[in-house]
Amino acid sequence: MRLVQLTIPTGKRQTLLETLDEQGVDYVVTEETSARDFTAVAYFPLPAAAVEPVLDSLQEQGVDEDAYTVVVDAETVISRRFEALREEYENGDVESERISRQELQAEAESLTPSFKIYVTMTVVSAIVATAGLLLDSAAVVVGSMVIAPLIGPALGASVGSVIDDEELFLSSLKYQLMGVVLAIAAAAIFAWTVRMTNIVPPGLDISAVDEIAERLAPDLLSLVIALGAGVAGIVSISTGISVALVGVMIAAALIPPAATVGIALAWGQPSAAIGSTVLVLVNVLSVNLAGLLTLWYAGYRPENLFELRPTQKRVRRRAIGLIVIVLLFGVFLGGITYSSYSAATFEENTREDVQDLLEQPDYDGYQLLELEVVMDENYPFVRPERVIATIGGPPGETDPDLADELDDRVNRHGDDSIAVEVRFVEVAQR
Repeated sequence: MRLVQLTIPTGKRQTLLETLDEQGVDYVVTEETSARDFTAVAYFPLPAAAVEPVLDSLQEQGVDEDAYTVVVDAETVISRRFEALREEYENGDVESERISRQELQAEAESLTPSFKIYVTMTVVSAIVATAGLLLDSAAVVVGSMVIAPLIGPALGASVGSVIDDEELFLSSLKYQLMGVVLAIAAAAIFAWTVRMTNIVPPGLDISAVDEIAERLAPDLLSLVIALGAGVAGIVSISTGISVALVGVMIAAALIPPAATVGIALAWGQPSAAIGSTVLVLVNVLSVNLAGLLTLWYAGYRPENLFELRPTQKRVRRRAIGLIVIVLLFGVFLGGITYSSYSAATFEENTREDVQDLLEQPDYDGYQLLELEVVMDENYPFVRPERVIATIGGPPGETDPDLADELDDRVNRHGDDSIAVEVRFVEVAQR
């Protein structure tokens, strides 16, 4: 429920009050004594779904932007006419659940902080995320998402597009671009400093850190996360639900991958940054695409009906452009997914083959203690490079034929030649 406070311009009082009466709206009018171009102030409660159509009809009668309109939450309204108004507008569909276009625009603008605060919080969140990734700490990485101020720009571009507010659209676009560049730059500088000062162990292999490795070679599931974040963000902002937790989800799609790009650059491995860079870009675009489509589906349209057709064309053009780019990136992520699947299949088949070999009577007494598949560093499309098999056997016995047989079996499953290292460990049975 909303309580609307509306200033009535001189000469429009009777027309506006008749409009409210026609729509069954209860109102209270007080005289305006500020000696400006207004004769009165009207107060009236509305269901959330009725705010937009009622304000639009009042605007058609002469309420322009020179007047001011305040819309605030109302906890309780007791009125038979209000209940009838609620039944008229709240019919259970998508449009009846959303807030008004005017409230949406104000909410989108309020979610983006000032320039200095935005820069500061983005840099801090990127540094915290970098520290969490290097520490392999999921808790610290989550903490970095909480302080990231990315939800405003991420959703503002979609809002600006559907309600024909190009200033909001361009501002949000600029903030998003600046946020990504700032996050990567801050992460790279911080990671380089950490590396040069030996705060982390010298010779740290970033691909061996789980929190980093999963973002160096992202897969198609990352695309699902970004699309889900965009839809959830728009649904939360358009229905007046708190966006705090959704903001964390959007930051999860952007800040850790951006920090991973910075770490890879600081470690002098630009090729390793390719996968995470694509992940950042596809997440940004997917959030915007999901937001754009969700807002249009929810029924948001420009204020001026004469702008409806041009806005439709603009939204369609932007949506098609985003879909094409996201699909291209999706093909890239699909290639990474297939590469990861092939590597996992190779390891599973190799392990089964080695187990079958050791179960033969010729190798009675030998057992597989550990099998490690070492990948190459051709990120993001990594492939098996070396297999290390640790074999336990009777004390004082090694079988050279076993190593040759293992090499043959391992290379059955690889397209390229794969080095095989066999380590014999004496196992004394008691």
